[in-house]
Amino acid sequence: MATTPEETAALVGTTWRHANIGRLLNNAVRRFEARVLDIMSEKGHAEARIAHINLTRNLDIGGTRLTELARRASMSKQAMGELVDQCASLGLVDRTEDPSDRRARLIIFTPTGVKWLESFRAAVDIAEAEMRAELGAKVMDAIINGLTTYAATFDTLDS
Repeated sequence: MATTPEETAALVGTTWRHANIGRLLNNAVRRFEARVLDIMSEKGHAEARIAHINLTRNLDIGGTRLTELARRASMSKQAMGELVDQCASLGLVDRTEDPSDRRARLIIFTPTGVKWLESFRAAVDIAEAEMRAELGAKVMDAIINGLTTYAATFDTLDS
């Protein structure tokens, strides 16, 4: 028996869908990353998109294989390959031979990509400082400590 949207809403409720911790964290990440991209744009890096961050935040300075990038980002190899292509066309990354396995390719930052990464770090620092000013040091420290503890075993990057 089919139910109307109103009957379904009455049965399961709706408030929890907008007030649960996962939704709140997701909204916070979206706000933070949007601010970082605004700062990047103000600093002359208007080419940066949220999707590009998913590649660059998972790329080791010494290079990373595409399959590992996809795993870290919880994406398919094909989707990550498209991000690599986009970032390569922007001059941020390049593909090079993996010295440990000549059949494999490493994705590496180009010199332009390293400069972009430095700008990204500066933008993150500014966005974090703005967040700290808005929330206060005590709340910000509690958020950082709590999330560090909660997510410690889930980090996809190698130490």
